[in-house]
Amino acid sequence: MIAISVKNLSKNFEYYKKVPGLFGAFKSLFQREKLITEAVKSISFSVEEGELVGFLGPNGAGKTTTLKMLSGILYPSEGDAKVLDYTPWQRQKEYQKQFAIVMGQKNQLWWDLPAMESFSLNKEIYEVPNDQFKKTIDYFSNLLDISDILNVQVRKLSLGQRMKCELVAALLHNPKVLFLDEPTIGLDVVSQQKIREFIKKYNKERKTTILLTSHYMEDVVQLCQRVIIINKGGIIYDGDIQRLIDQYATHKIVTITFKNDIAVDQLTLLGEIVEFDKRRVVLKIPDQNVKENAVRILTAFPVDDILIDEIKVEEIIRHIFQTNK
Repeated sequence: MIAISVKNLSKNFEYYKKVPGLFGAFKSLFQREKLITEAVKSISFSVEEGELVGFLGPNGAGKTTTLKMLSGILYPSEGDAKVLDYTPWQRQKEYQKQFAIVMGQKNQLWWDLPAMESFSLNKEIYEVPNDQFKKTIDYFSNLLDISDILNVQVRKLSLGQRMKCELVAALLHNPKVLFLDEPTIGLDVVSQQKIREFIKKYNKERKTTILLTSHYMEDVVQLCQRVIIINKGGIIYDGDIQRLIDQYATHKIVTITFKNDIAVDQLTLLGEIVEFDKRRVVLKIPDQNVKENAVRILTAFPVDDILIDEIKVEEIIRHIFQTNK
């Protein structure tokens, strides 16, 4: 079953060119040049019920704008979208009870109140029955280990603790669709991993459809089998993340540490030099040449250590952005 269906969706923002100087400001009172920014350009995709999809792109690509249209915050300029067979920007009450959006840079909790007070407010807004509310709080308290901070003022919580509570506030009404916009932004490594584990487990247990944006590729690699990549408002890739890696990861990164100093000209024929020190070099070598060149390196040089790594996913994504400017 299709949970999210997007067809030729576009969003343009109009603004006026600002002319510098006092005369320019006075002139603008009577005549202004209108400009248009195409934030989202006729994109189309669909997401199956229960699917967890990564929605990737650089800053300004149109990710958040798309999520805002799908959650009904923004009206599109053109196109159509259905989420659970509802048109988001019609803002029907029935639809609002079936989705949630969490934005890592926006707070929905009351800053000076304990998180539990915000949960109780959301309970009333979404008309969650008392017994369901209690069960849900107990479930999330155990899953996220937050029982000891529920009655602490939000402003006294760490960033990781606040994000956990933000997720609870968004999920109290058991939404069928969840939009996550940078949920791990600014968190330390430990907190990021805990949030990822929670999202993965929640998606598996509740079969919630999740559309995730993140600049942390580790979020995407650990959570998503499918990614949609958007750049300059248009979709440039939609498919399996492993297929993306296989398609673009045509090289391996070989890091060699030597026992003695080595001249750089001795290494140029082995691969592209990424980093070089007298006793350490990082080479980028095509997949088909890795074994042969590794043998040559071990035979011809005083090697202390050699490490062969795959190209990181973030490097692949960066390459895609650069080739689709």
